[in-house]
Amino acid sequence: MATGSLSNAMRCRCPRCGVGKLYAGFLQVAERCGHCGLDLKKEDSGDGAAAFLIFFIGAIVVGLAFKLEFSAEPPFWVHLLLWPPVIVGLIAITAPPAKAWLIAQQYRHKSGEGRQEGERPNDGQ
Repeated sequence: MATGSLSNAMRCRCPRCGVGKLYAGFLQVAERCGHCGLDLKKEDSGDGAAAFLIFFIGAIVVGLAFKLEFSAEPPFWVHLLLWPPVIVGLIAITAPPAKAWLIAQQYRHKSGEGRQEGERPNDGQ
């Protein structure tokens, strides 16, 4: 039974049926849904999710780094040891659902590569 696109994205499931797995690897989109057979080869968000996450997680980490710096004034090496694992951890947790949500939105709005909703494919004329 299909559920909402956000729910499917959080669970990294097929945008059509909500049951099959969306990924074959960490962020590698599967060729087909194992449950409903949806062709997922064309459903890819590219770097869209990464761009959103860079700004979102970057703003959070910079804010936390400033707060730590101005409240505790740690040596610079503390920042070098603390923030890279935080950034990598946040990316690892948020990247799969963010990419899955963008793929679900592409599927829901029937947007193809280089087209917007309602636009006809180029027929060569």
